[in-house]
Amino acid sequence: MRHLVLGGAGFIGVHLTRRLLADGHEVTIVDDFSRGRRDPELDELGVPVISADLTDPASLDGVPHEFERVHLLAAVVGVRNVERDPARVINVNTLAVLNALRWVEPHQKLFFASTSETYAGGVDAGVVPVPTGEDVPLVVQDVTSPRFAYAVSKMLGEAAVVHTGRAKGVPVVVGRFHNVYGPRMGADHVIPELSLRAIRREDPFRVYGTDQFRAFCHVDDAVDAVVRLVEAEDAAGRIVHIGNDSAETNIGELAELVLKIAGHSPELERVPAPPGSVHRRCPDLTRLRALTGFEPEVSLEDGVRRTFEWYRDNWA
Repeated sequence: MRHLVLGGAGFIGVHLTRRLLADGHEVTIVDDFSRGRRDPELDELGVPVISADLTDPASLDGVPHEFERVHLLAAVVGVRNVERDPARVINVNTLAVLNALRWVEPHQKLFFASTSETYAGGVDAGVVPVPTGEDVPLVVQDVTSPRFAYAVSKMLGEAAVVHTGRAKGVPVVVGRFHNVYGPRMGADHVIPELSLRAIRREDPFRVYGTDQFRAFCHVDDAVDAVVRLVEAEDAAGRIVHIGNDSAETNIGELAELVLKIAGHSPELERVPAPPGSVHRRCPDLTRLRALTGFEPEVSLEDGVRRTFEWYRDNWA
């Protein structure tokens, strides 16, 4: 198969490309390099890379329609980016989807990367259970709050993908990622952030929201789920969780695991989570399992160790 990965120079994009190549597929990457960057790992993939800004309606005009599979990963992500410039988040994430949908054709199958942030408002309001299934209400408690900008952009993206795909006859799959982590994801997410501070030997060691719970999914497992979903005929037109429901842990325990791997024993300073943080997040993977037979394989300790070692060797 020939695969086009939009946003392929970013975190999940490079890991997905590596997996597709290992499976014998041809891959072309499109990216504007606002988050991902040209680097040795990207260059080692040896695939064609097209530099394009997907917010430009003409950005894909010169890209041939020879690809059977299209992965739409391009987006502005990260809590700090969202809070700093929510208008940019909505603009980029929305236009990237709409312009990709104008270009895609019925012979192509489209995967759209969405997020568990779509549930944040419902969990906070107490109307969404945890573990969470795909069919619960999506709630925006305050549309004027910057923290909801990312979730709103992904809700719009999901609706656009499902309805436009149906109108154009394009088979689509929406994958809602839940707390995916691993090498190359930047420094603003909790596992890399804890790892980098442990590498720097911070003492005292501040940990935010130690009583909050998350179910973390290593990027290798997430990529495996994407590959399975894209090839599952019954997944067309569906919204499906991608995550790991067997690795739920609280942030205090996660910090202790990182410190153990780092061989660092500082004084812990436990402080409240930032305002608006969701107390617990864990996906129900019943639908993913039924469609693909997926089971996560990377344990939390193994995944955190791999991630820590990558940041120690490549970032610190």
